[in-house]
Amino acid sequence: LKVNQENEKMMQDYEHLASDLLAWINRWMPWLANRTTDDNLAMAQKKLDDYRNYRRHEKPPRIEDKGRLETLFNTLQTRLRLSNRPAFLPREGHLVKDINNAWKNLEDSEKGFEEWLLSEIMRLERLEHLAEKFRRKCALHEEWSHGKEDALCSQDWKSCGLYKIKALRKRHEAFESDLGAHQDRVEQIALIARELNNLRYPDIGPINARCQNICSQWDRLGQLATQRRTALEEAERVAERLDTLYLDFAKRAAPFNNWLDGAREDLADLVIVHEMREIQELCSAHDQFKSTLGDADKEFSSISAIELEIERLVEAHGLDRELLRNPYTDLAAADIRRKWGEVQQAVPRRDGQLQSELRRQQNNERLRTVFAEKANTVGPWLENELEKVLAIGLGGRGRLEDAIHQLRGIHQDAVNYKPNLDELERIHQEMQENFVFENRKSRYSMESLRVGWESLITSINRTINELENQILMRDSKGISEEQINEYRASFNHFDKDRQGLDPEQLRACLISIGYNIRSGREGDSDLHRILSHVDPNRMGRVPFDAFLDFMTAETADSDTVEQMIDSFRILAAGKAPPGSFDYVTFSRSLYFSQ
Repeated sequence: LKVNQENEKMMQDYEHLASDLLAWINRWMPWLANRTTDDNLAMAQKKLDDYRNYRRHEKPPRIEDKGRLETLFNTLQTRLRLSNRPAFLPREGHLVKDINNAWKNLEDSEKGFEEWLLSEIMRLERLEHLAEKFRRKCALHEEWSHGKEDALCSQDWKSCGLYKIKALRKRHEAFESDLGAHQDRVEQIALIARELNNLRYPDIGPINARCQNICSQWDRLGQLATQRRTALEEAERVAERLDTLYLDFAKRAAPFNNWLDGAREDLADLVIVHEMREIQELCSAHDQFKSTLGDADKEFSSISAIELEIERLVEAHGLDRELLRNPYTDLAAADIRRKWGEVQQAVPRRDGQLQSELRRQQNNERLRTVFAEKANTVGPWLENELEKVLAIGLGGRGRLEDAIHQLRGIHQDAVNYKPNLDELERIHQEMQENFVFENRKSRYSMESLRVGWESLITSINRTINELENQILMRDSKGISEEQINEYRASFNHFDKDRQGLDPEQLRACLISIGYNIRSGREGDSDLHRILSHVDPNRMGRVPFDAFLDFMTAETADSDTVEQMIDSFRILAAGKAPPGSFDYVTFSRSLYFSQ
C-alpha cells in the first residue's frame, strides 16, 4: 500500500511537473517565435533584456525540472515494473516524448533568436544614428540656407551705384562658391534619406518630407543664384553706362555752369560808361558773346541729352530714383536749365540796355563835339584878350589914358562876347544832366572857361584901377610917365611869375634902379624898413602900386634927407668922435618913417 501510495504520489508529481513545464514552454514559445520589434529600439533592447533574463533565470530551473521529470518518469516505470504493475501512461500530451518534442521546439525557436535580436538592435541603432546624422546635417543646412532665398530674391542692386554693384557681384561669386561647397552636404542628406528608406526606417515620412524640402530649396537656390548672377551682370552693365554718363555730365556741366555763372554776372552787370569808346567795346563784347550762344546751345543740348539718357536707363530698368543723383558733382540738371533760361532771357534785355546806352553815348558824343567846337573858339579868344590886358598892364606902350581906353574897349568886347559863354554854359548843363564829365575833344573845361572869363574881367578891372592910380600918383607927385614906365619895366623884369616881388626880388629890383642898399646886416635892416612900408600886412609879395608909391616917395624926399645930412656933417665938422650920434641913420629914419 505504501508503495502504491508512493507510486501514486510520483504519478501526481509527474503530471503536475509535466503540466507546469509544458505551460512554461507554451508561454515562451510564442514569445520566441515572435521575431518582430516594431522597429522600436527600446522594445528591442527590452526584448533582449527579457531574453537574457529568460536564459539566465527562467530556463535553468526548467532544465532541472525537465531532468527531474525524466528521472521521475524512469523511476516510476521501474518501480511499477518491479511491482508487476502496468506501466505508467501519462495523459495525452504529457508523455516524455511530448515534453521532449515541446522542449526541442522551444530550443529550435530559441536558436538564432539572440543573433536576430542583436542584429535587429544593431539595425535599429544604425537607423537611429543615420536619422540623427540626417537631422544634424539638415539642421546645419537649414541654418546655412536660412534667409538665402530672400537674399537672392532681393533687388538691392536697384539702388546701388557701380562700385556697390561690383561689390555685390564679388559677394555673389563668393556665395556661388559656397553654394558649390554645400553640394556635397545636400547629396549626403539625400543619400542618408535613401539609406533610411532602404533600411525601412519606421518614421520615414518626416525624413522624406524634410529631404524633399531641402532638395527643392536647393534647386530653387541654384535657380535664384543663376537669376541673381544674370541680374547683377546686367545691373553692372547698366551701372557702367550710368557711371560713364555721370562722369561725362560732370565734365561738361562744371565748365558750362562756370560759363553760365560768368555770363549771368556779365549780363546783369550795370552799364556804366562815360564815353563812346567804352560803350562800343561793350557792344562788341556782347556781340561776340552772342556769337558763342550757338555753341553754348549745342553744349546745353548735349548735357540735357545726358540727363535724359540717365533718366531713361533708371526708368527702363526700374532702378531707384536716388540713382538720378550724380556722385561726381553736386550740380543738378535742373540748375543748369534754370541758369540757361536766365541767360536766354537776359540776352535781349542786355541788348536793350546796351542800345539805350549807345544812343545816350551818341547824344553825349554830340554834346562833347558841340561843346568842343565852341570851347575851342571861346578859349583862345579869352586867352588872347587876357594877353592883351596883361600886355597893357605891363605898360611902356603909350599914355596911361590911352591904355585905360583900350582896356574899356576890351571890356566892352567881352560883354558882347558873353552870349557865347552862356551858350557853353547851357551845353555844359545838358552834359552834366547826362553825366558827361570828361571831354577829350577840347582842352578847355567849363570851369577853366569860367576862370578864364573871370580872370579876364578881373584883370581888366584891376589893370584899369592900377592905371587910374598911376595917373593919380603921376598928377599928384609930379613924376613923368617915362619914370613910371621905367619903374614898370624894372618891376616886370624881376616879377617873373606876375605875382608881385618877394623880398629878394625887391632887393634886386631896387639895386637895379640905383637905390642904395647897404651890404651885411645894415642892408637887411634897410630892406626890413622898406618892406614895412611896401608890405605892411606881411603878405610876402609887393605889388607894383606899393612899389611905385615907395619909389615916388623916395624921389620926393631924397633932397630933404641929403640936405639934413649935409647940415649935420657941417655941424660936426666932418668928425665922428666916440659915442657920437649916427645922424645919417637918424635922418633917413626920420623921413622914411613918415
